[in-house]
Amino acid sequence: MTRPSIEFWFEFASTYSYLSAMRLPDVARSAGAEVIWRPFLLGPILAEQGWSGSPFSVLPVKGAYMWRDVARRATRFGLGLCRPDPFPQNGLLAARVATAALGTDAEAAVTFVQEVYIAQFGAGRDISDPETIADCAAISGLSEDAVEAAQAPEIKQTLRESTGEAARRGMFGAPNFIARGELFWGDDRLEDALEHAKAP
Repeated sequence: MTRPSIEFWFEFASTYSYLSAMRLPDVARSAGAEVIWRPFLLGPILAEQGWSGSPFSVLPVKGAYMWRDVARRATRFGLGLCRPDPFPQNGLLAARVATAALGTDAEAAVTFVQEVYIAQFGAGRDISDPETIADCAAISGLSEDAVEAAQAPEIKQTLRESTGEAARRGMFGAPNFIARGELFWGDDRLEDALEHAKAP
């Protein structure tokens, strides 16, 4: 019998992606589901939709609500929360390293993704800083040249293609889950996506 699977599309600057990335391995394991991790860049998609920046920055009231909501959910899941400055962060380098790592060592790549989120939203570090990303790569067991290797033209192109695919598949925020062709948006839809993946 084929295991159910979901695609997890995440953006490193996304607070709600942080919540999902940290709890997804355990939740998926309990559901007997496989997870396909898909980093992408939300900025180009928002720009195409006419946004000059993150909706949480453009609309202060929405931003204030988001931080309170994420704080509640982080407490519920036993996760730390620190608001990085600036916010949102530039996750391009992290996304490139994750893209490269997912093609060579999926287990270490997932650990890397979580370490980047912990550095950003747990410790308030700047994830656009190569030193931060190098630290996360080292903790995760990635190769010493992981950051440098992520600058390869084929890795940059793969990430561009993933971002284009996200737009074509109707994504307008993060995180997203795709189960049996159905799109689910938001950390609070993770369980719904897993249920759909297991449906007969």
